[in-house]
Amino acid sequence: MRFSNSRTVTYSPAYTIVPTYECFNRCTYCNFRTDIGKSSMLSLSAAKDIFKRLQNKNICEILILSGEVHPHSSRRKEWFNRIYDLCELALSMGFLPHTNAGILSFEEMQKLKKFNVSMGLMLEQLTPNLLQTVHKHAPSKLPELRLQQLEWAGELKIPFTTGLLLGIGETEQDWWDTLAAISQVHQKYKNIQEVILQPHSPGSQQSFDFPPFNPHKLPQVIAQARQILPADITIQIPPNLVKDKQWLLACIEAGARDLGGISPKDEVNPDYPHIQEKELRKILQPAGWDLVARLPVYPQFDEWLMGDLEVNLKKWRKSLDLITNISSAPASNDN
Repeated sequence: MRFSNSRTVTYSPAYTIVPTYECFNRCTYCNFRTDIGKSSMLSLSAAKDIFKRLQNKNICEILILSGEVHPHSSRRKEWFNRIYDLCELALSMGFLPHTNAGILSFEEMQKLKKFNVSMGLMLEQLTPNLLQTVHKHAPSKLPELRLQQLEWAGELKIPFTTGLLLGIGETEQDWWDTLAAISQVHQKYKNIQEVILQPHSPGSQQSFDFPPFNPHKLPQVIAQARQILPADITIQIPPNLVKDKQWLLACIEAGARDLGGISPKDEVNPDYPHIQEKELRKILQPAGWDLVARLPVYPQFDEWLMGDLEVNLKKWRKSLDLITNISSAPASNDN
């Protein structure tokens, strides 16, 4: 099912867990990372307690979002095994895992495929010019490495989410070139389900001294992206980074049809709390838009999933209507 030609906007009822905030990259705009040795690894017992609290709360997606341990670090195996075990645990407790853990090897992606309905990695921007500025101390932000992840996901038949970070020193042509590269991968493998267009929004932890991306430009970028990307790729925007209600609606009118995972906290942009589902509905319904829950894998990719992934997916597909019916009750006018 596709929603691009209807008055429907989707979101994923989600919860984010972080195996570690430690990251060997030092992107100057980052508000997520901590230095090496400053973040302990999330234990499986702690994760299990979290998952138990989330059961029967209509949360389908567990986003495993991690800082990166260097590929040659002695702790790389421990880090990867913890992510692997967290995915397996989440799946065993009935959730649908989606992992975004930075650059992975082909073998690591192949192993995680067993326990993830989808995976993701932001391309951000493919221009090498940023390697001299915001990515100067971020070895895994090499454009060719990140693009390779999309291609490997295609080879492995992993439904994939990627996206652009807007306003970190790139040009408009960089936007179109990055979108064109995503389009080319998808035309070959048909594995890209969403492209996120994320405006840079300054946070309290970053050293990057640059203004926020102008939200008034975002509808124009979305409209052009809609022309570049194949029709079966959904454009996603984070509503907490487009605070003006009218510009949020303008972004949707321009072609954005998904608002991403709505969870208690935006780990990547902790200074910008997520707008929760009920509040979003109050914004969208008066403008004639329906807000509908979705799963972290789009229906056209269901046939790629096997084993426990397929079992959990079928259960969630059956219960999705229930979530939607509960969520789409008329919004209250109470403040």
